[in-house]
Amino acid sequence: MMTVIQVQQVSKVYGTKHAVDHLSFSVQSGEIFGLLGPSGSGKTTTIKMLTGETAITEGHIQSMDVRDKELQASSYRKQIGILSDNSALYERLTVYDNLKMFAGLYEVSSSRIDEVLQFVGLVEEKKTIVKKLSKGMRQRILLAKALIHQPQLLFLDEPTSALDPVTTMHIHKGLLNLKQQGVTIFLTTHDMTEAETLCDRIALINEGKLIALDEPAELKYKHSNDTMTVEMKDGSSTTIGLDASGADQVSEWMKAGQIKRLHTNEPTLSDVFIKLTGKELN
Repeated sequence: MMTVIQVQQVSKVYGTKHAVDHLSFSVQSGEIFGLLGPSGSGKTTTIKMLTGETAITEGHIQSMDVRDKELQASSYRKQIGILSDNSALYERLTVYDNLKMFAGLYEVSSSRIDEVLQFVGLVEEKKTIVKKLSKGMRQRILLAKALIHQPQLLFLDEPTSALDPVTTMHIHKGLLNLKQQGVTIFLTTHDMTEAETLCDRIALINEGKLIALDEPAELKYKHSNDTMTVEMKDGSSTTIGLDASGADQVSEWMKAGQIKRLHTNEPTLSDVFIKLTGKELN
């Protein structure tokens, strides 16, 4: 599998503060890679360095065969799709006219506009003036803008933060479809459910430092306590080990018809983060 993004010992320093502190990871072609952490952990700074919006202080980045200072070139920016906190729309234009303008900038056919509006579920709003849209709808139009030129590398900074649950599910389905088409997606989020739904691998960062990187299921397994909770039909419950002794006990209860339900005590990704940092994701 081809490496699309390579980050090697990258730091970003503002004054005396390390917003990102010697971060290293790679992203593979066709992967949805999640960067997770609380507000102020360095997620947005990292995505800004990867998209050329801000220069790195130390280390090296290679993205789509483009390195370091060349990431700030317009030729690179035209190859990627970006949804960030700096993404903007023209308030006085309609949804359609906004996307038509961006289609022109990327030299793509205006026939692409209805395709991206379908993707974000806003075909019926294409004649609406942008300033009349809700925050959630604007977020969806910004995502459409990021997709207008069919980039093979997509950067999404908190892509569903302003969306309702139904729209979020719609966008998640669309992003998974893009992955199936071979698009590489790099996203930041503090939503653990979103990370588990979308990401092949996730990197947990705190105070600009990488603290864990793996598949979501593997991260949870590594930090599990190898126990299960057994709920009985009489209303009681007990915790037993995932070992031979526990298996024998469960077998006895099952033969006696006493078990109502059972489940392993696997931690959530939030639990893992708290265990590693002593902090909650927020």
